[in-house]
Amino acid sequence: MKQSFAAIILGGTGQVGGAAVAELLATSECREVVMVIRKPIAPRSRVRSVVLDTGAAGFAERTAAIARGVLSQGPASAVSCVGIGSGSMSWSEEELQRLEIGVVGAFARGCHDAGIAQFCLLSTAGSTARSRFRYARVMGMKEDTVRNVGLPASPYFAPASLLATLILRPGSFGNIDQRILGRSIAAEIALHSREAGEFTRENAAMKKLAA
Repeated sequence: MKQSFAAIILGGTGQVGGAAVAELLATSECREVVMVIRKPIAPRSRVRSVVLDTGAAGFAERTAAIARGVLSQGPASAVSCVGIGSGSMSWSEEELQRLEIGVVGAFARGCHDAGIAQFCLLSTAGSTARSRFRYARVMGMKEDTVRNVGLPASPYFAPASLLATLILRPGSFGNIDQRILGRSIAAEIALHSREAGEFTRENAAMKKLAA
């Protein structure tokens, strides 16, 4: 018998996040989806919505408290589906960094502090902090922030307690359907790999997983 699990998701009201939530709820082993949101939404079975000010100074601490409560009931993973995509053209780089690095980084820190074992991050193809393209550069900076989460702010570094970090990079070699993205996220969480390290999934791998 497979063990039940829960998922804590940031960005679950967006297109990719909504697809991931739907696929998670279609998985019988998923006991609960906890959505961290800024505004109330309609109630749904097996979905718990927690309204938080994601820009507040204590957002990471509030996230950690929620994650500890979820973990007390059994295994749990965390997912960040935050992403502006094509709408990013109307955002300044400062605004993008505030969301993609500040908010997502605080969410990752809270999950790390609570002891979440698996963190899934939605990014984009070609992301690197050295990119000359603004969006790819900010996405690369976001990935670096998640990689470094939990490392103390000193010359002495300790490994983060997150066992597995999964980075999803849609966009290589054509577009990918958002439902496939959501299905691949749900599949990864259902597998709940205990293997340590970072894993990157691009279009081909996500399509295979979602099949």
